Amino acid sequence: MRIETIGDATLYLGDCIQILPTLDKVDAVVTDPPYGIGEDGGDKSRRRHYEPLVIHERKEWDKNRPDRVVFDWMQDVSLNQVIWGGNYFADYLPPSMGWLYWDKRIGGDFSDGELAWTSQHKAVRDFSKSSFHNLKGGHWRQHPTQKPVSLLEWCITLLPNPQTILDPFMGSGTTGVACANLGRKFIGIEIDEKYFDISCERIEAAQAQGRLFQ
Repeated sequence: MRIETIGDATLYLGDCIQILPTLDKVDAVVTDPPYGIGEDGGDKSRRRHYEPLVIHERKEWDKNRPDRVVFDWMQDVSLNQVIWGGNYFADYLPPSMGWLYWDKRIGGDFSDGELAWTSQHKAVRDFSKSSFHNLKGGHWRQHPTQKPVSLLEWCITLLPNPQTILDPFMGSGTTGVACANLGRKFIGIEIDEKYFDISCERIEAAQAQGRLFQ
């Protein structure tokens, strides 16, 4: 296991199933686990009107869903949770009324949007109607399922003022970048070394930019 500390961010290179039980309680988990739908490889050439992709490797990380115990630990270690792809984990998660919807506005053969399960007992919220939604030009991706930074910032602002946020499936570090932009502490876990290094670079750059503006 490798641990990197970058400002207010602590990043773990390793398997979250081993690291989660060792962590202290945090205010929130905001994450996008693998859905088990095969986004780790395959022919994406038929998918038109899609954002550029810098890195796309076949490592079968999206072949299966994470174990149920990971979702139990995420709920045990945090006060609040936002879990993208929650509809793929309905058998793992308790009923919730506070779902989030991202109207992706991508077209092609992609789904019209994505759903996030939350622990919040609030009304359903739609990102396409949010002031954060400014994605008409797309976004540059460094991971096959990378979410826009503004989407993750929006998720964080919907929670009751979390100061420390955990992402056990960090990917390319977008949740960490959102935390840097919003001045929150971040803990991230990523099992793939290449994406871990990308996360370190992106989070360090976001924190440096924040210090510059300060």
